[in-house]
Amino acid sequence: MLAPILGALVLLTSGVAAGVLFTHAVGVWPALRAMSPEQYVAAHKLIGRAYDPMMPIMVISSTLLDIALAIIDDRPAARALFVVAAVFLVGVSVVSQFRNVPINKRVKALPAGAVPTGWDDPRRSWGRWNLARTSFALVAFAATAVALTFH
Repeated sequence: MLAPILGALVLLTSGVAAGVLFTHAVGVWPALRAMSPEQYVAAHKLIGRAYDPMMPIMVISSTLLDIALAIIDDRPAARALFVVAAVFLVGVSVVSQFRNVPINKRVKALPAGAVPTGWDDPRRSWGRWNLARTSFALVAFAATAVALTFH
C-alpha cells in the first residue's frame, strides 16, 4: 500500500522539478538572456524569490522518495531505475548548490539600477549549468516514470 502512495508523490515532486527547470530553460531563460544587464538583474531578483525556497524542497523530496522506492521495491529493474533517478537528482542539487546558487547570490547582491562598470555578466555560465541540471532532472523524472511502469 505504501509503494503506490510514494510513487504518486515522487511523480508529483520530480515532475514539478523537471517541469519548472524545463520551462525555465525553454521560456524564461531565453527572455532573461535577451535583456539588458540592468533588466536582467531586476528580473533575476524577482524570479528567484519564488524558485529559491521551492525548488530545493521538490528536488530533495524527489531524491528521498526515489531512495525509499529503491529500498522497498523488489523488482530489480525498477530498483535500479529508482537509484538512477536518485543519483541524477543528487546531480541537480550539486549543480544548483555549487554552480547556479553562487551566481544567483552575486546577481542578487548587486544594487538596483545600472550594473557596475566592468561587471562580469554571468549569464553564459549560469545558462550552461542550468541546462545541465535541467537535463539531470528530466533523466531522473523519466527513470522514475519508467520504474513505476514495471509490473
